[in-house]
Formats: sequence, structure tokens, C-alpha cells
Amino acid sequence: MEKMDLGKSNISKLIKKFAIPCVISMIVAALYNIVDQIFIGWSEAGAFGNAATNIVYPFTVIALAFALLIGDGTAALFNLSLGAKDTEKANKSVGNGVILLIVISIALTIVGFIFHEQILKVFGGNPDEVECYQYAKDYLKIICFGVPFYIIGQGLNASIRSDGSPKYAMVATVVGAISNIILDPILIFVFHMGVKGAAIATIIGQMLTFIISVLYLRKAKFFKISKESMQLDPFICKKSITLGMASFITQLAIVVIIGVANHLVNQYGYMTLSSSNEIYGVVIPLAVIGICMKVFGIVISIVVGVSLGGMPIIGYNMGAKNMKRVKETVKYILIINLIIGMVAFIFFEFLPDFIIHIFGKANSYEYMEYAQYCLRIFLGGIILTCLTKSMSILLQSMGSSVKSTVLALARDVIFFVPSIIIIATISKSVVTMLWSAVIADVLSFIVGILLLKNELKKGDILCTK
Repeated sequence: MEKMDLGKSNISKLIKKFAIPCVISMIVAALYNIVDQIFIGWSEAGAFGNAATNIVYPFTVIALAFALLIGDGTAALFNLSLGAKDTEKANKSVGNGVILLIVISIALTIVGFIFHEQILKVFGGNPDEVECYQYAKDYLKIICFGVPFYIIGQGLNASIRSDGSPKYAMVATVVGAISNIILDPILIFVFHMGVKGAAIATIIGQMLTFIISVLYLRKAKFFKISKESMQLDPFICKKSITLGMASFITQLAIVVIIGVANHLVNQYGYMTLSSSNEIYGVVIPLAVIGICMKVFGIVISIVVGVSLGGMPIIGYNMGAKNMKRVKETVKYILIINLIIGMVAFIFFEFLPDFIIHIFGKANSYEYMEYAQYCLRIFLGGIILTCLTKSMSILLQSMGSSVKSTVLALARDVIFFVPSIIIIATISKSVVTMLWSAVIADVLSFIVGILLLKNELKKGDILCTK
């Protein structure tokens, strides 16, 4: 890693080198689900199919959460170890990470197959909505086959980036996503496989990403996979998991948000009237919230990609006790993500119809109205969200797993969940409850600023000793 001059080269150039491939990888990873939703929206399944994928989506997020728990934690420890010139620890961090990814992926696959009905129920699946529930059941069963490939492929991606090969990591993800984009319309429309076809296309793409990522292990630059490095070390495992906890919490928070929102929709959807005095029902809010979460996911993927692009720089310089470069990197990343948030805000507030039309045709007046509310209100605090998510990863990069985890929990669990439950219970409206996201964005941003300033001050003190 020293050959890449992480301690000396121009920071903006280093961030571009790492962040651009990382952003592309993150966007492409997010496209796995959003592409399915787009093609399903234009198929015969329509809103029912979109509602179904929203019900299953939390399970795929759980899989990604475990991938990032191990993957990002391993990468963070790897970078810190290299900065401290501890090669043996760097090798063990990656080797142990590989074993943990394998074990966790197999375990989650078994859980998915055995408890698929319970999983659907937890995330808002209602057997009384027969057509929607059947689509969800079909989609989940097929998706479970791809879980091991998805977790291991995505988990290795972070280590490949941190090893100085961000472009290779990008290619691994892009190849899988492109195959998914090509196969989706073929299986859905040509072979008339509908929702099942979308699921099959997804797991084929995940397999390709898995194969390309595993092949990299044989030609890594700065770590070596061996029997010794793959022998589980309790300290290494604990440290990696601790460092990856913020990424894990960030993803699980999405699961909590969707699960809680879906249940509230089932409870109050038939009680909420549109401006045309027609009820919104359950399918419309489920489909629209699912779309909003996927669009939200694209924006956050860009933010996370930029932030992760700074991880090798921050981790290395923290290990080398060079706080000046750490602060410069933090400032640069936050400015970029502020701009990203502002652009997203403009799209959500002024072009909601354009966004929603991407996901299907011939939508009802009630559908379009709720979509406008959802994009403009639910995603109204996107600027603050971008900065908060970025600060969480920056704290993780500096080795502050506790602060990073607290901030990851703050927005989506500590503030959002109580807010949406209270507001929905009082108003009995699936529209009014959307304001809970804005409340959570404001409060978590304040917490993020305080935590980041404290960590930078702490770093200054440690580096002067």
C-alpha cells in the first residue's frame, strides 16, 4: 500500500482513484433490486409485483448486511494493520473474513428456506392479499438459492478495493449487474416467467460476481490467503465484526424501516383517503414505499461509495498517526456528499412523476398522488441523510466502531421507528406518517456532527503523544 502513497499523494486524486470505482460498484449492487422492480412494474404483475418485491427486499438487505459486516470490517482492519506495518495481522484479517462469510452465508440460506413463510409475515406479507403474497413467496424461494453467492461476492468486494484494486472490485460487481439487466427482460417478457424470471436473473448475476471475486484471492497484492491466515482467531474476528458493525446496523436499519412501514400500511392503508376520496389501500403504499426505498438506496449507494473510497486513506493515515491528512480527507468527502444530497433533493421535490413513471405504466390517480407524497416528504431530508450516512462510515474508517454504530442506529432506529409509530397511531394515516423520516434526519444529523468532532479531537490528542 505504501507504493500507492496513501500517506503522501494528493488526497483528491487518491479519493477519485478509490471512490469512482467504489461508487460504480455500490450503484451497480443497488441495481440488482431496482432493475427487478422496474421490469416487474412494466410486466403483467404491475403494482402487485412491485409490492411483492418490497416485502422480500428486507431479506436481501439482511444478506447484504452480513456481507458488509464482515467485508467492511475486514477491510477496515486490513487498512489499519497495513498502516501500522503489521503484515501478519493484515493477512489474518482477510483470511478470517473469508471463513466468516462462508459460514454466515450458508446459515442464512438455510434460515431462508425453512422459515420463508414467517419471513414474509414479519415484513408485511398478508396472505389475504392473495396475488401479491404469491408473487412474494415465489420471489423469495428463488432468491434464497443465490444468498451464498451474494454474501461472499459482496463481502470480498471491500477487501479487493482495500488491496489497491478498486477497478477489479468494480468489474466484479458490474459484470453481475449487467447480466441481470440483460436477463431480466428476456426471462420476464420473452419466456413469460414474470416475477420468477426476475429472481432467476438476479441470482445468475450474483454467481458471476462471486466467481470473479473469488478468483482475485489468488493474485492479491498486499495480502496472502493461506491455511494459517484462515485459522479463526477470536481477536481478529471480534475486531473485524466490531469495525463492520456500523455497516451492518446501517443495512439492518433499512430492514427495520421497511418492516415497520409495511405493517403500518397494512394497519392504516384502508383508513387513509386520497384527495379523490378513494382509499389508498395496502398494495399502492406497499409498492410506492418499496420504490422510494430503492431510489433512496441508489442515492445512499453513491454516498457510501464516496465514503468507502476514503476508507483506505483514512485508515492508513490513522495507523500512521497523520491526523492532518485524515481531516483533509474527511472534509473532502463531506463536501462531495453534500453536493450529492442537494442534487437528489432537487429530483425528489421537483421531478417525482418522472421518477415514479420509470417503474411502471398506467398507474391510478391514487397511486401517483401517494408516490408524490412519498418522494417529497419521506425523502425530503435527503441532504441531511447523505451527510449522516457519510459521517458514520468516516467514523468507522477511523476505527471508532462504537461512535459509528451509535450514529448508524440513531437515524433509522432510535429516532425514525418511534416517530413513525407514534405519528401513524395518532393520525391513522399512511401519508402523515411519512414526516417521521424528516424528524429522524434532523436529529441524527445533530448527533453525527457532535460525534465526528469529538473523534477528530480525540485523534489529535492521541497523535501528539
